[in-house]
Amino acid sequence: MLGLKIKSQAENHVSLRRDGSSGFGVLPQGLFLNLLCLERKRTERSGRRFVLMLLDAGSLLKAPKTTVLANLLSAITQASRDTDLKGWYRTGSVIGVIFTEIGAAEDKSIVHALSTKITESLYDKLSVREINEIRISFHVFPEDWDEEGHDGPVTSTLQMELTREINKKKVSLSVKRLIDIVGSLVGLVLCLPVLAIIALAIKLTSRGPVFFRQVRLGQYGRKFTFLKFRSMYVNNDHRIHEEYVTRFIVGASDTEQINGDQQKVYKLTADPRITPVGRFLRNTSLDEIPQFLNVLLGDMSLVGPRPPVTYEFNRYDLWHKQRLLALKPGITGLWQVDGRSRVKFDDMVRLDIRYARSWSLWLDIKILLQTPRAVISGSGAC
Repeated sequence: MLGLKIKSQAENHVSLRRDGSSGFGVLPQGLFLNLLCLERKRTERSGRRFVLMLLDAGSLLKAPKTTVLANLLSAITQASRDTDLKGWYRTGSVIGVIFTEIGAAEDKSIVHALSTKITESLYDKLSVREINEIRISFHVFPEDWDEEGHDGPVTSTLQMELTREINKKKVSLSVKRLIDIVGSLVGLVLCLPVLAIIALAIKLTSRGPVFFRQVRLGQYGRKFTFLKFRSMYVNNDHRIHEEYVTRFIVGASDTEQINGDQQKVYKLTADPRITPVGRFLRNTSLDEIPQFLNVLLGDMSLVGPRPPVTYEFNRYDLWHKQRLLALKPGITGLWQVDGRSRVKFDDMVRLDIRYARSWSLWLDIKILLQTPRAVISGSGAC
C-alpha cells in the first residue's frame, strides 16, 4: 500500500510539472528518496538490478541563469525513458535518475551505454564550460553495496529512511541511553559475586583467559570488541561455527533438533569446542554478563539486534543488512524473547527489522521484563 501511495504521488507530481520548463517530471527530494528506498527493497527481493545515476551540478546551479537548470533537465529527460525516475537526490545540487529494468548485461557495458547517452545529451544542451562543472557517478544496485554500511548512496538512502523514523524519537533515545547506563551499572554491581564465582570456575577448569574477546559489527557495520565469559577451549577451530553459520543463513542447517514440544530448534549442537563450564554458562546465558561493559562503552544497548561476526555479515543477503542500520545491537532483543533458536535466520532478521521500525521505550521495557523468563526456561539457548 505504501508503494502504491508513493507511486501515485510521483505520477501526480509529474503530471502537474510537465508543462513547466524546470519541471520535466523531476521529483522533490523526499519523494525521490522514498521511491529509491522502495526500488531497493523490490530489488533485494527479486534480484532485478537498477542503476542510480547521480549528477552533481551544485556550483553550476548557483548561477543566476535560470536557463542552465532548464537545459540540464532537458538533457536528462532526453537521455532517459519515461519509465525512469528522475528527482532531487540533494535539492538544488544533485539530481538522481533511477534506471530500472536494465537487463542482464555486464555492469561495465550498462554504465558505458548510459554514460555515453547522457554525455551526448549534455553536449547537445550545455556549453563545454558548463559540462566541465558537472560530476556524474553511476551505481549499479545490488552490486554497489558498501559493506561498511555508511558511505554508499543507496545505503545512505536506506539509513535516511530508517534514521528519519528513529530521530523522531530523540527524547526517547536519550532516555534509552540513560536506561542503558543505569541498567548496566546496576547489573554489574548486582552480579559481582556471580562474576567472581564464574571467573574462578573458568580458571580452575580450563587453560586460558577468563574473558572471550571477538570483533563484532554494531550499528552501521562499525566494528567493536565484543566481550563474553570464555566458554570454549583456547585455540579452537572457528571454522566449525563459520560452516554452521553459512548453512543457517541459507536455510540448509543440518543441526536441527526437535524439542519436547515438537518444535524445530536451529542451533549448533554437540560443539566440541565448548567446555563443561562453558556449556552451563551458555545454557543459562551467564556468559553474556560482561556485555554490560559494552553497553557502558556505548557500543551496545541493553535491548537491540544481535551483533554479528564478520564472516556472518559477509554471507548476508542485501535485505539482511537492514538489521544493522537503525539501532545499536543489544544484549537481549525481540529475537531472544520471541524466537531465539526456534526460528530460521530469515525470521530472526525480520524480528530485528520489526523491532527497529516499531521501536519505543515501552517495547524495550516489555523485552527486558520477558528476558528472565526466556533465560530461565533456556528454550533455544545455545
